[in-house]
Amino acid sequence: MCSIAGYISSSVRDPECLSRMLDTLEHRGPDDLSQFHYQSVHMGMTRLAINDIYQGQQPLYNRAQTVAVFYNGEIYNYPQLRSELESKGYTFRTGSDGEVICHLYDEYGDDLFGYLDGMFAISLWDYSTQTLLLARDLAGEKPLYYTSPSSSCTIVYASEIKAIRRFKHISLTLNNQAIWDFPTFLWVPEPNTIFSQVYALPKGHLLKVQDSEVKIKPYDVHLPLPTFDFSDEQDVLNQIRSVVEKSVVSRLLSDVPIGCFLSGGLDSSIVTSIASRHLPSVDTFSVSFDQIPDPYHGLLDESVAAQEFASFLGVNHHSICVTASSFRGLLDQFCYSGDQPFAVSSGLGILSVAQEASAHGIKVLLSGDCADECFGGYSWYQYLSLGYESSSSNFNQSPISFQNFGISLDDRLDYLSKYNSFQRAWAWHYYAHESEKRGLFSIDFCNDLRSSLRHFESFSSETDWSPKTYIDHDRSFYMSNEMLTKLDRMTMAYSIEGRVPFASPAILSLASQIPFSYMVRGSTLKWALRNAFKDHVPASILNRPKHGFNVPIDHWLRSEWSDLLAETFSNESAINKHGFLSTEAASFANAMLYDDQRLNGHSLFCYIMLNRWLEQSDDY
Repeated sequence: MCSIAGYISSSVRDPECLSRMLDTLEHRGPDDLSQFHYQSVHMGMTRLAINDIYQGQQPLYNRAQTVAVFYNGEIYNYPQLRSELESKGYTFRTGSDGEVICHLYDEYGDDLFGYLDGMFAISLWDYSTQTLLLARDLAGEKPLYYTSPSSSCTIVYASEIKAIRRFKHISLTLNNQAIWDFPTFLWVPEPNTIFSQVYALPKGHLLKVQDSEVKIKPYDVHLPLPTFDFSDEQDVLNQIRSVVEKSVVSRLLSDVPIGCFLSGGLDSSIVTSIASRHLPSVDTFSVSFDQIPDPYHGLLDESVAAQEFASFLGVNHHSICVTASSFRGLLDQFCYSGDQPFAVSSGLGILSVAQEASAHGIKVLLSGDCADECFGGYSWYQYLSLGYESSSSNFNQSPISFQNFGISLDDRLDYLSKYNSFQRAWAWHYYAHESEKRGLFSIDFCNDLRSSLRHFESFSSETDWSPKTYIDHDRSFYMSNEMLTKLDRMTMAYSIEGRVPFASPAILSLASQIPFSYMVRGSTLKWALRNAFKDHVPASILNRPKHGFNVPIDHWLRSEWSDLLAETFSNESAINKHGFLSTEAASFANAMLYDDQRLNGHSLFCYIMLNRWLEQSDDY
């Protein structure tokens, strides 16, 4: 595991430029640092030593040493790839999983990335063709950002945007469209970023720089992915169990201690159960809350269920008690670690776990994230197959969504039945309505900005959305932008590698094939996954209702965190000084917070985090 950064420039004569970029990435790799310079090409990395601890230094080279590779991540199928390459006469100098990248390039050229089962951001320099390749994994687990600022500097790239900002020879401006989208999703949707000149390399894509020309394209997948005949139900369940177990076991590749997130729910319990059977010891971690009522799932605290399952498995369990005060103490680090404005409050829980895991010497944490998007686990999925009128007449004036817990479920579903598919996609899963943002942002700021619903329009035509389409969109859009981003940024804040078995190429392929009827049956979510593991996980886990990790943000903003809201919407706040807020924003925000029909805490938390990010940015 490493972070990478680099640039190609014929005019920048600054020997410390790359060092400054890499300094900002030390948290992603505190164990080693190395640089590579060849004419106008400058590449480097910071290393978190996970595999081949003593010989895995980068860059890694092919046999002729005409290709140099820096990469961030893990290649989980490297034992098979290495064996195949050795049978073809390739010789390996290290035990590093990343060395297969160099030799695969000799064998397959640009096509190599489709052979990798892993999470990665890769930079590869080919001396012979004067070509730079950048690539990112299929699921989007590892981040990679770039800008192509001018003819004198072909490209600048890094694992985090803050490293690009340390490249002093470019000018960056805030992206108002990204800021507009932020309160809708709690994050900035890729490939856009908070800066107009910086982009995320899309997942499953490669970027090629040759002769000062930059090209981006998806790469083809060449992995042996499973196919299913869904007419034989028991056979499918057996295969699902096999695919999941193989994905978990492959992600145990490590020369350092491994731990697991353990919430007490189905997904993390499956991952932990499998890991505990294949490792000599496992440390598990969960977060405990005060028993504050949660409108999503009842009482918040899951720590008792997590402790009971950990005792059942015989693993070393650690419960971290969090409060409004302890989470508030993490807000500055949460903001900095998010890299750009990020307001997924459950990330505070991951940050707390990473902090505790680091204190116990853990450098790898396995997570149960992404099972919901792959197997149908979110609570509203059971309502996707209801009949809909699709008139959408009240949408622009009436911000009714699944967040309207003050309205009965039947009335909420009736409202949503009249939305079109794009509007309903927002209403099931997301936060600030377009009208709410217009009440908070200034008129000048709102000019010429596009609706955030465009992120649904590009996925499928309005008439094509089936229940499965909504889940496919969550897997394509929400999973990488929120779930994988959250895990990566918050674990790497404490130099810990977060791994997500449910984001493996094999499981993603399965998810693309599995019918809705295998995901949701009646009110049973993740039907196939539950039944595939019914003999491996206790009934108390299998039968527990869905219970996500929800921070009581509305409750805290009305009590212990109320001053944060007042500070954000004051005349002296950074967000106000940038001219982003309307003159009525403070009273509008207060009305939103105390709306007795709708939960707006997370929408407002976006403005708090944007303000804090701007404050940090001004000091950067």
